[in-house]
Amino acid sequence: MEAAWRQGGRGRGRARLGDGLSNRAGAAARPPAPVGRGGACVQMAASGGEGTCELSSQKKFDEIKKANQAAARKLAEEQFSSSSEDDDEDAEIKQGKILAKTFTIYTSQTDGDASELERTRQYMNEAFQSGAMTCLICIASVKRNQAVWSCCGCFCIFHLVCIQKWAKDSLFLVSSPLTDDDFGKKDYPWPCPKCRFEYKRSETPNKYYCYCGKVENPTVDPWLVPHSCGQVCEKEFKPPCGHKCLLLCHPGPCPPCPKMVTTSCHCRKAKPVPRRCSAKEWSCRLPCGRMLLCGQHTCENPCHSGDCQPCPRVSKQRCICGRQTAERLCASPQWQCEQVCGKALPCGNHTCEQVCHAGPCGDCPRSGKRSCPCGKSKFTLPCTEDVPTCGDSCDKVLECGIHKCLQRCHRGPCETCRQEVEKQCRCGKHTKRMPCHKPYLCETKCTKIRDCQKHQCRRKCCPGNCPPCDQVCGRTLGCRNHKCPSGCHRGSCNPCPETVDVKCNCGKTVIKVPCGRERTIKPPKCKQLCSRPPTCHHPTQEKHYCHFGRCPPCRQTCQKTLTCGHLCPVSCHDEALVKQAGIHQFAGPWEQPSEPAFIQTALPCPPCEVPIPVECLGQHEVSPLPCHSAGPYSCKRFCGRLLSCQNHTCMKECHHVTKINSNADGKKAGPECLRCEEECTKPRPLGCPHRCVLPCHPGDCPSCLQMLKIKCHCKLSVLYIECLKLTSADIKEKDLLTSCKNQCPKQLPCGHRCKEICHSGDCPLNCSQKVKLKCPCKRLKKEVQCSKIQEGQVSLECDALCKEMKRKASEIKEAEAKAAIEEEKRRQQAELEAFENRLKGRRKNKRRRDEVEIEQSSWQKYKNLIMLPVFGVAVVMVAWLMVYND
Repeated sequence: MEAAWRQGGRGRGRARLGDGLSNRAGAAARPPAPVGRGGACVQMAASGGEGTCELSSQKKFDEIKKANQAAARKLAEEQFSSSSEDDDEDAEIKQGKILAKTFTIYTSQTDGDASELERTRQYMNEAFQSGAMTCLICIASVKRNQAVWSCCGCFCIFHLVCIQKWAKDSLFLVSSPLTDDDFGKKDYPWPCPKCRFEYKRSETPNKYYCYCGKVENPTVDPWLVPHSCGQVCEKEFKPPCGHKCLLLCHPGPCPPCPKMVTTSCHCRKAKPVPRRCSAKEWSCRLPCGRMLLCGQHTCENPCHSGDCQPCPRVSKQRCICGRQTAERLCASPQWQCEQVCGKALPCGNHTCEQVCHAGPCGDCPRSGKRSCPCGKSKFTLPCTEDVPTCGDSCDKVLECGIHKCLQRCHRGPCETCRQEVEKQCRCGKHTKRMPCHKPYLCETKCTKIRDCQKHQCRRKCCPGNCPPCDQVCGRTLGCRNHKCPSGCHRGSCNPCPETVDVKCNCGKTVIKVPCGRERTIKPPKCKQLCSRPPTCHHPTQEKHYCHFGRCPPCRQTCQKTLTCGHLCPVSCHDEALVKQAGIHQFAGPWEQPSEPAFIQTALPCPPCEVPIPVECLGQHEVSPLPCHSAGPYSCKRFCGRLLSCQNHTCMKECHHVTKINSNADGKKAGPECLRCEEECTKPRPLGCPHRCVLPCHPGDCPSCLQMLKIKCHCKLSVLYIECLKLTSADIKEKDLLTSCKNQCPKQLPCGHRCKEICHSGDCPLNCSQKVKLKCPCKRLKKEVQCSKIQEGQVSLECDALCKEMKRKASEIKEAEAKAAIEEEKRRQQAELEAFENRLKGRRKNKRRRDEVEIEQSSWQKYKNLIMLPVFGVAVVMVAWLMVYND
């Protein structure tokens, strides 16, 4: 926990360091405030637009700075709050919600009894909590990956190995051959270590099953209850109702049956209603009305189960004998008085000695045959006479059970046996003659070892059946806190039955754990608020839950008054952990530091960061500055004040300006501003290309007196005109001034030259030039004005002679075309005939070659191939013969 607090403190320190760096960066490049931004932006735009870019970049810088500061604060808060205790508390809350939803079906409808679910809820909670389940035999935690066994009586969970050893030791102690002669012949039971529920020897567990017993060796699943198979339990409910458990395989007892059944009330008067099977017995609250045992009254109690209570009314009733009358409960009408009956018996000599009774008194008890005291003789005597003794020996067996009474028949008990006999002591080691009625016990002490195998019997004259050891065991139990209170025994002692309360720091939250587990189990999470007084200067500390150790560092704001009058806004720093600088220089590694590495000390309040609106030197903006560094500053912009020339602004960096007159405009330049040394840049009249001859000045510029050299409209001549005349003239005058007074050299669309004098714009289209107009056949001609031809007003058509000439010309053309066609046909016919003649000659030559090829024989074809090798063989033979003959 302390490490988490330290980590949170370091996170807050980093957040404060980031804030300080961001503030210093903001002081170095202070963004413009919205108040003075508008006019400055306009002036910056007029002077070149650089100021606008600076403002946008500064705005982005501010946004990024704020985002970084917010992220640093959030990170510090998360690191401080993300402790293991918070995670454990959230996990417990979630587990509680899950269990509540699990048991909702048992409590959400009619008459759900949540009290019966507490045991199941407790076992489920212990199953969810790590280390909560404890094996009572070894006093160790039951882990989710260990084999376990659950008792069917108390549902306590043990390690499988531990319960097997426990059963084996228990059976050995019970059936020890030193205390039992039938060792190995009887099936002795062994008890549960907690509830003492007895199990047979055959029921000793040897396999690991889930809680419901369906799955052997269930796998470890992080999404299921430990040691659960995840299937539906399906165990029969207790008491049996015919239904089965609907929960998944779970530890502890099954909850009450949640099934809905239709049942009637106890008296059967009301209509049947649907109810939980576990609470199907219900009362309609109407009077019962059943006849009571007295037979006179009916039951007036509300509808109930079982037999009706006895009648509560009181009435006068006579006793059994009828002598007395008393007020008694109607439920017990028969009663006896304390008087003796006293009625005369049939003999007439005696009265009835019975207390108040019903019915006849019976015969006299002294009537009929009566025996003498020894019972050997019988006499028939009147009831008024006593039975005499018979005079024979008594012969009744005395108390010793061996000898008989030697006296004569007598009334009353027989005397004690006084005969002397040889008696053997109880242990059988000594004999002695003594009266029969006296027992004989020797002084010899038994030396046998008792069943504890530690102590001797030491009983005088022991017959051999030594009693169990009566000494206390006294060995230290597994809890290491108590000693075994049982009698001295063999084997391991029973688990400590005590429970120990584990409390939180304030003692209001308590959990009970088995004795011995208080050393290893975690203290309970207490929901009570910590009541310790604050250790800082705040009157109250932040609300947090009960805990051990030191309280977490105070996260409230300091709120101390600084020298400037503001309150300190940072977190409380009265108990900050500061690394202690080593004052002593160690001589070597054998010297260990005796002082702590971190000491808790109060840090001074940081400089005040409350934003104070401060105006820059040039009065361009009002920006919030930290209180500790609030003062006049330069915003790094241009001054922007209007100079005396009334045309330019001061380009110096933001500076202080002395006001000469108190009523002077705040936008005018002062004595600290620059002096304008530029030329006049005022715009000249339209068409004047000359500059103003004066330096930068206020007011209008003087008139331009220079000459302009320009070309005329037709671009052929150069004219010199005064600039003032040209710029001050209207449109018509400018056209006259810029005209060279010569004929326009431009050509009209018709191809003729423009007849107008040098002018501006397009030339007019009314050409007056005379041109010759011809008819379509070009025979007739006529002179017409060009503009009329362009407008299509004049046309020249062919006459009759022209048409006759066209007809004759067309006839001549047709005749020539026919002659040409005939000539072409003759040429094509001649070419065809020549081609056919050539084709006939080729066919004849081909036929001749085919005939010659058919006449050749096989010898003609292959004679060359045959003769050549034959001729070579002959030449070889001739050469061989010539050589042989030589």
